[in-house]
Amino acid sequence: MEAIVIADEVRRIIDRSLSGDELSAGEAEVLCSAEGDEQVTAIASAADELRNRHVGTDVTYVINRNVNFTNVCIKHCTFCAFSRDHRQEEGYFLPTEEIVRRAREAWDLGATEVCIQAGLPPKLDGWFYVDLVRTLKKELPGLHLHAFSPEEILYGATRASVSIREYLIALKEAGHDTLPGTSAEILDDAVRNVISRGRITTAQWIEVITQAHELGIRTTSTIMYGHVETYAHWTAHMALLRDIQKRTGGFTEFVPLSFIHQEAPMHQKKLVPGVRDGATRDEVVKMHAVARLMLGATFRNIQASWVKEGPRMAQFLLSCGANDLGGTLINESISTSAGSSYGQLVPPRELRRLIRAAGRVPVQRTSTYATVQRFSAEEDAETSALDAIEDAEARFGSYRRLTMAGDFRFLPPPQTS
Repeated sequence: MEAIVIADEVRRIIDRSLSGDELSAGEAEVLCSAEGDEQVTAIASAADELRNRHVGTDVTYVINRNVNFTNVCIKHCTFCAFSRDHRQEEGYFLPTEEIVRRAREAWDLGATEVCIQAGLPPKLDGWFYVDLVRTLKKELPGLHLHAFSPEEILYGATRASVSIREYLIALKEAGHDTLPGTSAEILDDAVRNVISRGRITTAQWIEVITQAHELGIRTTSTIMYGHVETYAHWTAHMALLRDIQKRTGGFTEFVPLSFIHQEAPMHQKKLVPGVRDGATRDEVVKMHAVARLMLGATFRNIQASWVKEGPRMAQFLLSCGANDLGGTLINESISTSAGSSYGQLVPPRELRRLIRAAGRVPVQRTSTYATVQRFSAEEDAETSALDAIEDAEARFGSYRRLTMAGDFRFLPPPQTS
């Protein structure tokens, strides 16, 4: 039997991490650059060991619904296949009553969270997001609102002519709960200027996130990788998040999101020279594993996105440092529009099956990782109303149907006050 060969530097860095030492961005970059089955396996195995030390055998998920209420956007990010110009026929905007209906439907099916994110439509009333939160909380006070990216917060504050802090305070007073840490992509302005010129800057993203944390509004954190960035960008991004977490403790999780290239304009229309076809399998493994090795002491929760990677790969990533499978979602439009095949629904029972088959214990959680139910093997097969849905697209609709039908064709939303 051949001996497993692992480079001395890789072995040293792994040993330091397993000893509880904090890895530098440079050391983490060495791990990201490692190649070959033996080295990738060693890195993943070390991450799996740290995962067990940090969170044990529990794997969590949340029952939630995604509501991407409009695809109309003033920005033209080259990685985004979701957005439409306000003059395009495929532009839609869900009215408040439809957003509430979708949220109520999810609540009635057992969801504890609704995740709301969308494009930035022109001439949006600056207080629209605040008014929407207030309405949703009045109608569904027990439903957790995980809503509005830092880009949307910046847009709302700008349109309302108030500071980011004032806007976040208004949202919190209206009943807002937590913030998605999306619109991060790569937190490096040189990269952002290539793939999303005019989008929220790194400094602005940090301002929104840290202001939210200071106000007691917790957030997730993300990275989008596999396009034009380097491994140095990965680890600098994670180091920045780690520094914020040390100061605020406000992040609930880290979510790596691999670039879906199939329909992305910068790939399909060759708008960005050198853009890649997304991350390789080994890179997906290394991203999740190095995230655990670099962030595990400050971020307990590393999520594997079944929307991006598919349920089977997400299940495998549970052996590479991840301990969370995200949510049921019910609807997902942003990755689906870019070419992902997995954006509609994974029912709770199927999530539990995937977790149990990976040798872990399924735990339904809240948005902030409180335990709702820790399932025994006998309870895994319990069937909920959501599990009974046979055709999710027919029941809940889809992005394709929204863009093709005229039911919610975009019109500028009314000015409220």
